[in-house]
Amino acid sequence: MSSAEINTEREQFRQTITEKEVNRKEHTECPECGGHLTTDAEHAETTCATCGLVVDENHIDRGPEWRAYDASEEGDKSRVGAPTTKLLHDKGLSSHIGWENRDSYGNALSSRQRQQIQRLRTWDERFRTRDHKERNLKQALGEIDRMGSALGLSDEVRETASVIYRRALESNLLPGRTIEGIATASLYAAARQMKTPRSILEVDAVSRVDEIEFKRAYRYIVRELGLAVMPASPQQYVGRLASELDIDSETERLARDMLKVAEGTGAFTGKSPIGLAAAAIYAAGRLADKNLTQDEVSDVADVSTVTIRNRYQELLDVYEEDQARAARN
Repeated sequence: MSSAEINTEREQFRQTITEKEVNRKEHTECPECGGHLTTDAEHAETTCATCGLVVDENHIDRGPEWRAYDASEEGDKSRVGAPTTKLLHDKGLSSHIGWENRDSYGNALSSRQRQQIQRLRTWDERFRTRDHKERNLKQALGEIDRMGSALGLSDEVRETASVIYRRALESNLLPGRTIEGIATASLYAAARQMKTPRSILEVDAVSRVDEIEFKRAYRYIVRELGLAVMPASPQQYVGRLASELDIDSETERLARDMLKVAEGTGAFTGKSPIGLAAAAIYAAGRLADKNLTQDEVSDVADVSTVTIRNRYQELLDVYEEDQARAARN
């Protein structure tokens, strides 16, 4: 390289450095007084801290539109990537290769490509469930999601059930018991904890284990994990039954009032909560002149018409006594 070429390169380098310095000063120094520039994100302005000159305004805020005050809240509000969920054994953090044998344009794969993708799927599944605990968890959470969907339980209840199952697995409570049994018990306990209980018969209808095994598993995890599960209240069943029977809000309110009066007397302690709720719905429907039959309520609540008939008369007697007492006072 000649001396002229070397001098030319040096001059170009000096010009580049000079331009960068000028750009830096333009962004950090006031053009009027040379003071330090500050950016106000709230008002989208760049001003001089010394003389107050507004150097630039109407900045485009390229950050998120939400605010977060800690790392946990930031993670919850972020919309980058799929949200994590405890309903998946890996919390949704691993990859998943779909089962459609098509490329990104929707074209069918060739025979060789299908074989290659199938091998990748096999290895993908192996990496996602690397040990017996992960395979156990994957099967159990699938069962919880299936039963929760069949029972109309919310994602919040299903996630609570998955947390209970994870605790049982970590506490080594599975030996001697089936995955399906502990999964069913976890979902039943979660529904009661979240105040959206389902009856034993309802849960048993969607479970793959019999009622005896399910009850044993439930008592076992409640005792061993120290779960705080309060007895179900008839009031917790009223909303769901009213919705399924298409009952108006006034009739539902009357049913709740009847149950409140009954609970105050203590005469129904030990009685089936869903049986009482069904009887209250039926009694309120009769008082409000609704065309409700015992068979309709029985089908929705999954209790016998005999139970509804017995509880109905008892509830009605207690409620009428309370109304008469209130009228005298």
